[in-house]
Amino acid sequence: MLYKLSQSNGIPDQLTPLAFGNLNLEKHLENLMADQMAGVLFEDNEMMPIFQERSLQAEADIYALNEKGDLIIFELKRGPAGGDAVYQALRYCETAANWDFNTLQTKLATHSKDPTIRLQAAHKIHFGLERALDESDFNTRQHLLIVGTAGSDDLIRNVNYWKSKGLSVNFIPYRVFEIGGESYFEFFSHPYDRHVNPAHAKGVIFDTNLSYDPESIWYMCENDRVAAFGDIKGVVHSLGKGDIVFLYHKGQGIIAAGEVKSEVKEDNEQDGLYRDLRWLTPKPTKGSPYKYMPAWQIKQVMDRNFWWAKTMKAPYLSKEEAGKLLEALKTTLE
Repeated sequence: MLYKLSQSNGIPDQLTPLAFGNLNLEKHLENLMADQMAGVLFEDNEMMPIFQERSLQAEADIYALNEKGDLIIFELKRGPAGGDAVYQALRYCETAANWDFNTLQTKLATHSKDPTIRLQAAHKIHFGLERALDESDFNTRQHLLIVGTAGSDDLIRNVNYWKSKGLSVNFIPYRVFEIGGESYFEFFSHPYDRHVNPAHAKGVIFDTNLSYDPESIWYMCENDRVAAFGDIKGVVHSLGKGDIVFLYHKGQGIIAAGEVKSEVKEDNEQDGLYRDLRWLTPKPTKGSPYKYMPAWQIKQVMDRNFWWAKTMKAPYLSKEEAGKLLEALKTTLE
């Protein structure tokens, strides 16, 4: 719940609950969840969406995989969720529990609209694994997540009952607030929320844009910059002076780190935005071999995973966490 904090003479003295509303259509919530669950809504329990429901089909709203290859089944409600939501999700789970690897592969290809995509390789890249999972590792367990603005007594009772029987099922509430003519989305990330305040000095693992332009890495290194281009160039605004940026080269890992030293600058010729860096580690030189810290090692050092498919790999690091990663990186690059 969100509360307005009232003050008298500068001293907080009252909490007033704010009314919340609903998104207009359930499909809007589904698309929002599918697009933003990795790296935004589930930073500490990252998921890889592989399928969304089709019209007039008896399917759950979203199906996703976790790092272990378990299947997560989402049942989304535009408003409050009643007790029947658990039984509806159980029916979907009963069907999905029988999906073999080839079925998951087909669903991912449909969802991504890419018939050439391979589930094992995509999963390995998404979660930054040292090696791909075996086909037999996928869908060995299922987890149910019911999402709504509130839960009825029947829902809570049913969730608790099935959890007591060993079923992995949880209810996650969300809220939509209208404040000052703008909409705000509040989500109770499972299992808990430990977002770093973006306004504070932070560490960010930042992609070098290899998939779209192999030369971007040298643009950044040779010009002492962190940069983004085209439709996503605006992400540079999310960085601030004093932030530590870890440049991440897809297929390798972190290749260098630097401290942000300038405001946002524009490069019209490259259709990009950038900020100047002061290097904290040696930077790679084009044409010469260089060392890097792979994703599996980053996860080992930080004891967490990141959303590797995103330009700014979520979750962000606190100042202390960034310092820890920097020291480990310096040792790796020696």
